[in-house]
Amino acid sequence: MIGGTTALVGLLRDPKVGSLSPRMQNAAFAALALDVAYVPLGVAPERLEDAVRGMIAVGFLGANVTTPHKLAVVALCDEVEGAVESVNTLVIRDGRVLGSSTDTAALGDRRPGRAAVLGAAAAWIAELESRGTHVEVFARKAEWPPRTDAAELVVHATPVKDELLFAPRTGQTVIDLAYRAEGVETAHAAAARAAGSELVDGLDVLVAQGAASFERWTGVPAPVDVMRAAVRSAA
Repeated sequence: MIGGTTALVGLLRDPKVGSLSPRMQNAAFAALALDVAYVPLGVAPERLEDAVRGMIAVGFLGANVTTPHKLAVVALCDEVEGAVESVNTLVIRDGRVLGSSTDTAALGDRRPGRAAVLGAAAAWIAELESRGTHVEVFARKAEWPPRTDAAELVVHATPVKDELLFAPRTGQTVIDLAYRAEGVETAHAAAARAAGSELVDGLDVLVAQGAASFERWTGVPAPVDVMRAAVRSAA
């Protein structure tokens, strides 16, 4: 129950796009008996600054930020953690907005020699390059089709869920950022599993990102098992 003392965390998103994040984060807050609620906030791009200032005014703990706001919100932060071009997590403290990115949390401690990134994924490219990885980027408006055979790790960051844009292979790690809320595997996740690739699917990515954000807002370890169960049971 949301009461007078309940702290709020928001999700700044496209008004037309749904998300499993509220289900996941509210399950995590409940599991630790935290008086915090996570609320989706559909925001048009031209109202993003108003939304951020409104969260400051009413005392939000922070927010997640998703497409199409990750780049634009950087200019609205008082401080940004690291040399990031996009932000997906806001922490609000004493009227100041601190921005960071948990987008690549699912990468773990992997340090591949070669990686291929499909689509717009500035945070993934920057993080991989910071680990000494040679990164090839493929996009329909630039270099296409993707060439992934030589890559040890492939990050699929396009919204495509039904069409196979590359052929996963045995011994390769595939990180597929796309997911279906109803639980049906995307074409890339199914192909990676069939090929014997190491698969990190979109729900795994969501949980890793969400857990890292949760810890920034609360300062306590995230109940990862609870979060994973929440998104998997929604399928």
